[in-house]
Amino acid sequence: MTFAEKIIQFNKNLDLSVTLPENIRVMNPFKENKEALEISSTFYTKYYNDHEQRRLILGINPGRFGAGVTGIPFTDTKRLEEKCGIKFNGITTHETSSVFVYDVIEQFGGVEQFYSRFYINSVSPLGFVKTNAKGKEVNFNYYDSKALQELITPFIIESLKTQINFGVDRSIVYSFGAGKNLKFLQLINREYQFFDQIVPLEHPRYIMQYKLNNKQFYIDKFLRAFNG
Repeated sequence: MTFAEKIIQFNKNLDLSVTLPENIRVMNPFKENKEALEISSTFYTKYYNDHEQRRLILGINPGRFGAGVTGIPFTDTKRLEEKCGIKFNGITTHETSSVFVYDVIEQFGGVEQFYSRFYINSVSPLGFVKTNAKGKEVNFNYYDSKALQELITPFIIESLKTQINFGVDRSIVYSFGAGKNLKFLQLINREYQFFDQIVPLEHPRYIMQYKLNNKQFYIDKFLRAFNG
């Protein structure tokens, strides 16, 4: 099987059947949105239709306006169409994390060059939303609830094992999130020895929200890490 075929099969089979804490639900775009599976399969077939080894980049968990819609981590519908040339017929979404990641990709050399060397997913490949006091669903990180983190740790472990077998370079992994995401990844890596080295990088959302004036500084930092 090609790298693409392995990813597509993985996405099709993603399932998290546990009782979650109150007001939290799992977000699985591959079961909730037929187009997400179709679009993401087109994407992976376009960029991963080979048997090459790649380095893994791990975010936290999918967000509502990026992978929650397209099925592709850090790729909203605008970047999907404008940067990847893949048309999306559903709603138009804008995710600030996606903007930063694709700025990095462009300066790295473009989508074909970047995706030939890297595979992006998240520590938890499925996302979560929480119903707030106003009855509105908002993004929720797996580590924002200790109970949730403990519940899904077996799912995270098995998901990582499966993805490593896609053809991942185990010498290094990049963590998008230099705080709690990094700490949890370090914790499980000590036990399972998935990767030789974990390189921490600030989460793209953090950069866009708090460090926008220094955006190029962080792009350069990411490029140095990816070229290392």
